[in-house]
Amino acid sequence: MLTTLKKVVTEAQKGGYAVGAFNIENMEMAQAVIAAAEEMRSPVIMQTTPSTLKYATPELYFANVRALAEAADIPVVMHLDHGNSFALAARAMRAGYTSIMIDGSQQSLEENIALTKSVVAMCGPAGVSVEAELGCVGGKEDDLVGENMYTDPETAARFAEETGIDALAVAIGTAHGVYKETPKLDIDRLAKIHELVSIPLVLHGTSGVEDEMVKKCVERGICKVNYATDLRIAFTKGVKEVLEENPNVFDPKKYNAKGREYVKKYVMDKMAVCGSAGKA
Repeated sequence: MLTTLKKVVTEAQKGGYAVGAFNIENMEMAQAVIAAAEEMRSPVIMQTTPSTLKYATPELYFANVRALAEAADIPVVMHLDHGNSFALAARAMRAGYTSIMIDGSQQSLEENIALTKSVVAMCGPAGVSVEAELGCVGGKEDDLVGENMYTDPETAARFAEETGIDALAVAIGTAHGVYKETPKLDIDRLAKIHELVSIPLVLHGTSGVEDEMVKKCVERGICKVNYATDLRIAFTKGVKEVLEENPNVFDPKKYNAKGREYVKKYVMDKMAVCGSAGKA
């Protein structure tokens, strides 16, 4: 069943766990994530980035997720990840997305606040949740490139209050894409943000972060944990495995099914890390 980001992360905040947010690129990945959530009895957040929405439309991705969510009996959020413009946020909302992230983190603070408030004003009356980012998660994912700028706790409190957002993505040392070395997260900074900001917090760039570190972040207020790169790696691993074993296979269902299997396993593992298993 489709629901909003605000609902699932508010419940996570009360329960002391986080909900995994998983970026999907195709039907098989969407199937894998929902199947994992059903088996783990976990709420789940499905995401697409602006780059993914150049590959296919938000209407097409939403139709896939809606069909899967309507057949499932666990809470499913359809979320725009790193929305990079008011126009894309509006299109995703019209397509049926139940949650929008507007990312003005690479703009000035005042510009970020203004853009975010405009999206909140649009989405609020429709009952659509809004996530925003303060500070900047570094690295590269899809077309997103950024330098890591840590979130200032006091500014975060002001930002959350002035914008009226439902969740805040914070920068504490994670990065998008594949890590070249183990990331060192500023846990003390996160604890201070959690002390000053009342709304649920979000951790981006989590693919490659050690599970024990993710658990420490959840203990300090993280209620939504994003995974993207590792899902793509898992899916591609499955496809390659089939093609290497049988180079003559030509039916996409054969190799996509193996990719789907590997994504499901990965997602189940991360739901256990986030503590959302059994919370649906």
